[in-house]
Amino acid sequence: MDDWAVLDGLNHIKDQLDGSLSYRWSCRMGVCGSCGMTVNGEPRLTCGTFLAEFGEGPVRIEPLKGFPVIRDLVVDIDGFLAKLSSVRPWLVREGEELPLTAEYAQTPEQLEAYKQYSMCINCMLCYSACPVYVLDPDFLGPAAIALAQRYNLDSRDMDDRFDVLNQDEAVWGCTFVGECTRVCPKHVDPAEAIQRYKLTAALRSVLPWSKR
Repeated sequence: MDDWAVLDGLNHIKDQLDGSLSYRWSCRMGVCGSCGMTVNGEPRLTCGTFLAEFGEGPVRIEPLKGFPVIRDLVVDIDGFLAKLSSVRPWLVREGEELPLTAEYAQTPEQLEAYKQYSMCINCMLCYSACPVYVLDPDFLGPAAIALAQRYNLDSRDMDDRFDVLNQDEAVWGCTFVGECTRVCPKHVDPAEAIQRYKLTAALRSVLPWSKR
């Protein structure tokens, strides 16, 4: 057990002690984002959190905070998925006809502008850590705003998602505590994404002809 992850412990409980225990997991490699839970009060990926970190003390595992619980450790993610969809997470292009005859070429520098935001695995840890979202489930939230910035900063995209992001329940609802960035297992910085878009939105409000 010395090298067990928390997820290994859950699997042992389900296999040997209580087959009715319900929780989400898939890849066991910190890639799929499905095994996020609250471990001793902190939102963590259970596949990457090891029992050895907690010494001899008990480990308390709870569902992610801020989400409706379906059963045991399984939370309802429908609202989260709707928020992701609302930011138009695809390349928005104008004046093109399908099928396309050429690829969208990018330089390494253009890729670097948004690369970190593309590393998000939708584990929802940032939502569970966010004091705004826990109190106000209508808040668009860190991952969705970072996802919007992933496309806003993409040189191939022609949108700026101003209608979605320039809202009290979007970037202006953030109080900039920074917990979303602290808990991200992929080192995405959603707090930065939110503050950067606040500046973009403020400038666009003053200079409405200036987009992106």
